[in-house]
Amino acid sequence: MIKLGIAGVCGKMGHRIFELAQQDRSSFEVSLALERKGIPEIGRDLGKIKVSSSPDGMFLIDVFIDFTLPEATDEHLDYAARYKKALVLGTTGLSDAQVKKVEEVSTVIPVVYSPNMSVGVNTLFQILPELARKLGPDYSVEIVEAHHKFKKDAPSGTAKKMAEVITKVTGKAIPTHAIRLGDIFGDHTVVFCGNSERIEIKHQAHSRDLFVVGALKAAKWIAGKPAGLYTMQDVLK
Repeated sequence: MIKLGIAGVCGKMGHRIFELAQQDRSSFEVSLALERKGIPEIGRDLGKIKVSSSPDGMFLIDVFIDFTLPEATDEHLDYAARYKKALVLGTTGLSDAQVKKVEEVSTVIPVVYSPNMSVGVNTLFQILPELARKLGPDYSVEIVEAHHKFKKDAPSGTAKKMAEVITKVTGKAIPTHAIRLGDIFGDHTVVFCGNSERIEIKHQAHSRDLFVVGALKAAKWIAGKPAGLYTMQDVLK
């Protein structure tokens, strides 16, 4: 059984990770429910444990999952490195310096870091370069992504990754357009357009559960792995 620590456990994503992990009791035991200092939920009962702002419980866990905000990432990376715990990192909008720190920490502990942990999206990361290669230079490519109005980073990490994998094939920068409206979980559309036809590849997230399922799959996979920087492509292999 894998003992989990969850950062931001009172947030929407963190709490859903907790709930689905609790449903898979044969695989997981949540041993650390971490939250930032000063919030009223500190000390609240959450199953067999209490919500805590102290990282001391890190010594009890096998894998630490972080889907919080970039403002908390440095601290969470420090915790995982200090206690030598595997890390599943799904926080988006990291700065270049933070990405560099993720790489540095991965020399000490195993880290799965991905802008999107959906199985479907990671399948697209594999398909899009091949499609771009077969269509060739006569087809222009642009990406449109839409998320809820509270998402801070734009374009999304997923859109950036889609653009990156296509650019490696085409050698061209891919224009990316961001929409922030309402409560959209996450839509990504890649448009390939020639002179007389258009191909659109679209992925729609219906709930945050697809990200949670991917994160828990990554947690199962990374437990016991050697130090290194891994992606969901490694997990899905």
